[in-house]
Amino acid sequence: MKGISFGQYYPADSVIHRLDPRFKVILTILYIVCTFLCKSLVGFAALTLSALVLIFISRIPLRIVLRSVRPLLMIIGFTFIINIFWSRGEQLITPEGWPIRIYAEGIWNAVYMFLRIFALITGTGIFLTYTTTPMDLTDAIESLLTPLKKLHVPVHVFAMMMSITLRFIPTLTEETEKIMNAQKARGANFTSGSLMQRAKALIPILIPLFVSAINRAVELSNAMECRCYHGGDGRTRLNVLRCNGRDWASLAIVVLFGAGILLLNGVGIGYTLG
Repeated sequence: MKGISFGQYYPADSVIHRLDPRFKVILTILYIVCTFLCKSLVGFAALTLSALVLIFISRIPLRIVLRSVRPLLMIIGFTFIINIFWSRGEQLITPEGWPIRIYAEGIWNAVYMFLRIFALITGTGIFLTYTTTPMDLTDAIESLLTPLKKLHVPVHVFAMMMSITLRFIPTLTEETEKIMNAQKARGANFTSGSLMQRAKALIPILIPLFVSAINRAVELSNAMECRCYHGGDGRTRLNVLRCNGRDWASLAIVVLFGAGILLLNGVGIGYTLG
C-alpha cells in the first residue's frame, strides 16, 4: 500500500487544472460512459491513447498515475485469469484433448478488461482528484445538485461528506502503513502462513486503524464546531465558480470522442465484444 496516490491533489499548471470543477465532474461521467461504449480493438486503442493524452496534458508524472492501479492489481489479475480460462469462443488455442481449454476470445476479453480499468482509473483520477482540490470538488458537487434543494435534500452535507472521504483516503493509507511497520517491529508476519493465519494477522491492524479513524473524525467535527462552521443557505465563497469557452470546448471534445468510439466499434479489426 506504500505510495498509493489515489485521492491526492497534484499541483500543476495545466489546462485540465484550470477547468471549471463542475465541468470536470460532467467530463468524468461522460468519460466513464465512453469506456463502456468500447467494444472493438480500434475503440480500445483509441481509449488507451486518450488516457495517455490526458496524462500528458495534465502534466502529472506517469509513475504517480500508475500507483493508482497498484491497489487493484490483485483484482485485475484474478479477473484476467478468469477471463482466459473460463471464457468460451470459437478459436481454440490449446490443442484438442488438453484438460485446459483457452480460447482467443478469452484472451481478448482479459486484455479489454485491463485496458478499460486502466482508462477508468486514469480518467477519473485526472479529471477529479489529481487536478481538483477537495474544496473545489465540494463546491462543484453542491452546485450541480442545487436543484435537489427544492426537495429538501441536504446537498451541502452530501457534498462535504464526499469531499472528506476523498481527502482521507491517502491519510488512512499512510496510517495503515505506520501501523503495519509498528507491528512488524514487534515481530508480526503478514506474508507467510496460510490464508487464515494471514487474515488473523490483520486484526491487530484493523482495530487501531478504526480507532484512529474515529479519533480523526471526532477531531475534525470538533474543529468545525469550534469555528462555527455550517453549510447551506447564506454561505458565501471566496472563489465563485464561473465557466468559460475552454470548459465548453472540453465538453464538446469528450462528446465527440464518445461519438467516435461508437463509429470505431463498427471497424472490424480484431475481436469485437458482443
